[in-house]
Amino acid sequence: MTWRAPPDLPTSLDLGIVGNGSFAALIDGNARVVWSCVPAFDGDPTFCALLSPRVHEGGDFAIELEDLVSSEQHYLTNTAVLRTVLRDAHGGSLEIVDFCPRWHQNERFYRPVMLMRRIRPLSGLPRIRIRLRPLADYGATRPESTWGSNHIRYLVPGFTLRLTGDVPVRLVRDALPFVLDRELHLVLGPDETLTQPVDAFVRHAEEKTVAYWREWVRYLSIPLEWQDAVIRSAITLKLCQYEETGAIVAAMTTSIPEAPNTVRNWDYRYCWLRDAAFVVRAFNRLGATRSMEDYLRYVANVAPPDGTLQPLYGIGFERELAEEQVDSLAGYRGMGPVRRGNLAWLQRQHDVYGSVVLASTQLFFDQRLTRMGDATTFARIEPLGERAFALHDQPDAGLWEFRGRAEVHTYSSVMCWAACDRLARIAVHLNLPERVRYWRQRADLIHARIVAQAYNEELGHFVEALDGNRLDASLLLLADLGFVKPEDPRFVRTVEAIGEHLRRGDALFRYVAPDDFGSPETSFTICTFWYIDALATIGRREEARILFERILARRNPLGLLSEDLEFGGGEAWGNFPQTYSHVGLINAAMRLSRPWQDAA
Repeated sequence: MTWRAPPDLPTSLDLGIVGNGSFAALIDGNARVVWSCVPAFDGDPTFCALLSPRVHEGGDFAIELEDLVSSEQHYLTNTAVLRTVLRDAHGGSLEIVDFCPRWHQNERFYRPVMLMRRIRPLSGLPRIRIRLRPLADYGATRPESTWGSNHIRYLVPGFTLRLTGDVPVRLVRDALPFVLDRELHLVLGPDETLTQPVDAFVRHAEEKTVAYWREWVRYLSIPLEWQDAVIRSAITLKLCQYEETGAIVAAMTTSIPEAPNTVRNWDYRYCWLRDAAFVVRAFNRLGATRSMEDYLRYVANVAPPDGTLQPLYGIGFERELAEEQVDSLAGYRGMGPVRRGNLAWLQRQHDVYGSVVLASTQLFFDQRLTRMGDATTFARIEPLGERAFALHDQPDAGLWEFRGRAEVHTYSSVMCWAACDRLARIAVHLNLPERVRYWRQRADLIHARIVAQAYNEELGHFVEALDGNRLDASLLLLADLGFVKPEDPRFVRTVEAIGEHLRRGDALFRYVAPDDFGSPETSFTICTFWYIDALATIGRREEARILFERILARRNPLGLLSEDLEFGGGEAWGNFPQTYSHVGLINAAMRLSRPWQDAA
């Protein structure tokens, strides 16, 4: 079969995200839903236009304006509610407001698998067409549908979607064009009958959802500067936590390549314990501790009693995430392969133990929490420290998940040290002197070994692997983790060496040495934020601020970031939106911002 890209496929990652902790959708600049999995983040992509269906047209939910000439898009302030304005060549215009309902109700959250769309004419006589074209089995089949007087049902495997609206059903079913002369309301969700008028339901849901998000944002501890960027990143991270279990996905998508025409494209719709721990630490800095509690509950459900951890799990606690290629999707811009599942679940990544312990540490010190960590909690996480100590000098795939080589990676060893170090600190807090001695001795032993083998005297800086000679960007985290002091000349020289060897213009490679798939081609966005953070740490604060501003300018029009940025034009690549990248933005902004006292 020869596949030709239709002209309306997405050609950039200028997308917005709406969601509610149960469900999420990516929407392009013309208000077309181009990616959404049903019934959860890792489900069948019922809307898969982003990855170019081969067999059937569609995989989208579009509000098309005839003779469209321009569009503009923004989020309602401090919310996950997206507004798009479309204008035609004849003076007609309309707005589309998209959101997934979320609010407090009956002492819990109302957050159904549901997308609401409100369409309102603004000027002239705009002529529109509503196209709702869900697909199933990763774009391979078109689901059966039935319809009634005010709804259409789509029999998606494992979940039946129902569209209810105040639009005549035939106009949607047959995608007939019509003049938009009044406000319309569409609800796409479970196969349940609405018990109230759809317009009142949507208006009420929009009001409650806007109020929820603004109240959530109100209690964030944000920096004085770059507030819009931090708030948007925080909301985006919140949307990536699957509230049913507490899992935090690395991104909402699969198989957006890291660079044009590369096979570096992976399924990120799972919970990497490392990535999620970074998210939790960012939330803790913002004062949003509920996400930490939900995530640690998730970890408790996937961790066996002996403390052995995989690098990642499914959002429903799945352990086996078999990786396969999906032939029914051609890929982003036709750049396949498209993958489902991720073989990294089989890898050894020893930093995961430190990641979970670091994410847990605040439980023992934050008096705002209703259930603080105690001696029983401490005993439950000690097996993680035992595993960290046993593995700190053993080869692994590292945080970059090398598929073809294993080494004793410095970052993995440092995270094993961090696990033992934080356990010692927690033991001090809990007044457990025997455990203090036990964990401090182990932490000190690991620390000495790393310093002896990961610092290359000849090169004058720390290196990627014990007894190695290469650099990688994770070494920028040594001071932030407390392994070395920021003023330590060895760390300063490491930052300088990374700037010299890994930086290209305004962005950084994670490493430059060829790996299993050749040499990296794009920058890894969080590495640039790590570099910015490290520059500020070693006293080059003004340089860090300038670079931070430049990277902020590379965000998409809605303030969102993917995994990677092209070095030349700064085009976004990699899965989207990437939690890692938004964590980096938040942390750098918190470090670089002027203090709130300056506002007075």
